[in-house]
Amino acid sequence: MEAAFSRLVALVERRYRTAGRRVGGTPVAIRTAAGRPHVFGGDEPAFTIVVNDAAGVAALSTLDKTRIAEAYVAGSIDLEGDMLRVLSARDLFGDRHPLRYVWRFVQPLLFGQARSDRQWIARHYDHDQDFYLLFLDRRHRCYSQAVFAHDDEPLEDAMTRKLDFALDAVGAKPGDRVLDIGGGWGAFTEHAGRRGIRVTSLTISAESERFLRALVERERLPCEVRREHFLEHAPAEPYDAIVNLGVTEHLPDYAATLRRYVALLRPGGRLYLDASAHRVKHHHSTFLEKHIYPGNGSLLCLHDYLAELARTPLQLLGVYDDRHNYHLTTRRWAENLDRHRAEIVRRWGQALHRTFQLYLWGSAEGFQRDMIQAYRLVVRRP
Repeated sequence: MEAAFSRLVALVERRYRTAGRRVGGTPVAIRTAAGRPHVFGGDEPAFTIVVNDAAGVAALSTLDKTRIAEAYVAGSIDLEGDMLRVLSARDLFGDRHPLRYVWRFVQPLLFGQARSDRQWIARHYDHDQDFYLLFLDRRHRCYSQAVFAHDDEPLEDAMTRKLDFALDAVGAKPGDRVLDIGGGWGAFTEHAGRRGIRVTSLTISAESERFLRALVERERLPCEVRREHFLEHAPAEPYDAIVNLGVTEHLPDYAATLRRYVALLRPGGRLYLDASAHRVKHHHSTFLEKHIYPGNGSLLCLHDYLAELARTPLQLLGVYDDRHNYHLTTRRWAENLDRHRAEIVRRWGQALHRTFQLYLWGSAEGFQRDMIQAYRLVVRRP
């Protein structure tokens, strides 16, 4: 391993000389578990990569983000330092996986979008519900961005503000019928149902369905839960409003999605949605697609979405920039996750903690650097 590690140090040194500007010259160190650190870019490293075994050396030698992240999840690599600083250096490494990129689009063509989505969604959302409740906000369990009055506001209060905003945006009042796309852990269903709003909550996750049904029964909410795909949902009558909290990322066919909104909304009805976003459609990491959100989903591409919206009778009432709000949200989730690291490792293993650690801290760092964005949209059917 010593010889292989020496070759790795030389390889990383060459990469840093040619690509260090991508990470703003952030000093990086590499060492073996018992060795001295080799520092690139300065004297005092911002963080240290610790290589524990030959598999860790092999993964780092590829200079591939996905292989390196997988080695960290497996324990062949450890990371020492602030995770935001660690992930700010990811641009040193490449991420080219053309066959996997193509397969994410071929699969729904072969098996159908709805069937593929059921398989993909289950891989993310059908972890034990207790796992998600350890890092989401304790009041609402909402799995999309909060809206903060100030950076130090409690996550729970910021989530209440977002849910109130959604209700106000669609003008929902007691007795109205509102469709909740992607019920998750019941944030909107509970918040609206307690106000006498009749929510139909859609989910294609078995774990989410069990949670939602128990919530509706326990709280005696005027709501119903259906395990149905949004694109296949066909109610007897249109809805007064539709709310979509963070599901647009799983609905990449904008034209088909907007047609369903037109069909499902009564005249004068409103749609609220929020989503994480990117300036280029389908431009997310291989690690994210492989281990967090498999499939052909994509962060919202705002200009593409608005171009499709303009081809419908729907009216755009407002767009709100939530990039900083989502940075704060994912940072709080990541802090909650790490605070419960020992329990997560004991109950579900180190790999699950490290996978979501990379996902949540990586998202927080991406929002901070404007690599990814986030928006709220309010739309009306005339």
